[in-house]
Amino acid sequence: MLVRTWNLFHGNTVPPERQAYLREMIELVSADSPDVVCLQEVPVWAFGKLERWSGMHAITAVGARPLLGSAGVGRWLTELNHGLLRSAVTGEGLAVLLSRRLEIREERRDPIGPNRVLLGVVLTSGTFVGDFHVTGGAVAEEQFRRVLDLVPEGPAVLGGDVNLRPPYALEAYSQPLADSIDQILVRGLSSTPPVAWPAERRRVNGKLLSDHAPVEATVG
Repeated sequence: MLVRTWNLFHGNTVPPERQAYLREMIELVSADSPDVVCLQEVPVWAFGKLERWSGMHAITAVGARPLLGSAGVGRWLTELNHGLLRSAVTGEGLAVLLSRRLEIREERRDPIGPNRVLLGVVLTSGTFVGDFHVTGGAVAEEQFRRVLDLVPEGPAVLGGDVNLRPPYALEAYSQPLADSIDQILVRGLSSTPPVAWPAERRRVNGKLLSDHAPVEATVG
């Protein structure tokens, strides 16, 4: 399986602009038909568009709810200046995009902290795929440990934003990507070392998409 993880930075570029490029990001990360894509900082209003943009099956989880109770109103306000407002009113969450060749046995959404959740799916093969975004700062280690504790027994693939750079206290998982907060961690399956995309690979029409680079690995 080709597995990717990407923090979308709410669809913003580097440096942030008034306009967002969320659709371009989804189309880019799914263009070569990966098997699994774990996404963080996804605006809640975009949940219903992910399958059309990617051609993949989308499983989503809300982390921070829209401030005004409506993702649509939040989107309208954010359109005034994406670079300034980001997720302040539109809310944000996680999404796992799966190839339509894969089948799901179970979905899970487990809280790991305020406005944070572990989004998990168990494939019919028995492999658990987890997507997460840990809060930075003093609580990062505690939340990351919570993520690891919630992973069920058996083969597992975790993709997400740890907000901590390795080394980590890991048991039975693959080696993390050095000097990166974005990680793919694998347990019970063979995998290639994770690699980050070079900047040029995520540059579209001269725009550098997100302040994070996608990270990918081949699993199994």
